[in-house]
Amino acid sequence: MHTRIVLILFLLFATKISFVQGQDALSKADTVIIGGDTLVMLGDSLIFTTEVEPIYWKNGGNFNLSLQQVSLSNWAAGGASSFALNTGLQLFANYAKENIIWDTNLNINYGINRQAGRSYPTRKSNDNFIFNSKYGRQLSKKIYLSTQIDARTQLLEGYRYFRPSGAERESRSRLSDFLSPGYVQSSTGLNYQTTFKNNGKFSSILSPFTGRFTVVLEDSLSMAGAFGVVSGEKVRPEAGVSLGASADFQLLENIRWKMDLNLFTNYEKLGNMVVNYNSVISLKVNKYITTRIETIMIYDESVYVSQDDGTTTRAIQLQNLLNFGIGLDF
Repeated sequence: MHTRIVLILFLLFATKISFVQGQDALSKADTVIIGGDTLVMLGDSLIFTTEVEPIYWKNGGNFNLSLQQVSLSNWAAGGASSFALNTGLQLFANYAKENIIWDTNLNINYGINRQAGRSYPTRKSNDNFIFNSKYGRQLSKKIYLSTQIDARTQLLEGYRYFRPSGAERESRSRLSDFLSPGYVQSSTGLNYQTTFKNNGKFSSILSPFTGRFTVVLEDSLSMAGAFGVVSGEKVRPEAGVSLGASADFQLLENIRWKMDLNLFTNYEKLGNMVVNYNSVISLKVNKYITTRIETIMIYDESVYVSQDDGTTTRAIQLQNLLNFGIGLDF
């Protein structure tokens, strides 16, 4: 009898120890990964967590539009009715994974000015198309071996307006057109790239292996040897050295500055630089209203610019735009 009681007590004690040990095991979290999902077992609770997938692509852009209209009727102080429109679209798509980067940007700007009383009332005031794509492989923390494609042209015809001697009305002559000129530049070299606070970014690429192609597809401009091409030819190839730099800085809380600089010199004429410089300062009033100050500077010794006296000469081409209007980021 006593032996049976002792045996029963021993079994109860052993069962209690086993139960306590099971409880202790359940109190410790075990983790099991199933198809990317994490299953955490804590005590008698099941907690499901999902691993955040890395984001390799970042893309977005900006659209801006500004309008101005002046309407006059029987206005004693003089003047002319006018209408002006400026619009721009900027898109970007950037890829980064491990030691690979791929940055692509597209900028399109167009503007017109219409003034009553002129022979050609509607005239173009702004027309730029710039595409840039850069692929790089990381060599160190901030140095990449990169290849870059840069393409620049305009969308519509460009004219020079003048009044011939003794004529009552103005005339015009075509100066440019789509891909007349067009510039395509391919470069490979070392790229220094770093980032700052507020998504600030600076990049510079030095390339001793650069090919530059000047394209003139419009027949009359090609036959005239415009933009440095041989008369009758459509493309002028060049080989040389290039230096490119781009910056994107948040100067103040509502002021952002973006800059792009491209320098190229031909091996045959080292030191004679082709310069392309773009600068945009955005002053954000609120979510939808923005003031933009845009500056474009170009110098190319193979391009001769028509002057008011009818002569042509090399010159720095400069464009300044001040726009106040709608600005949408997406």
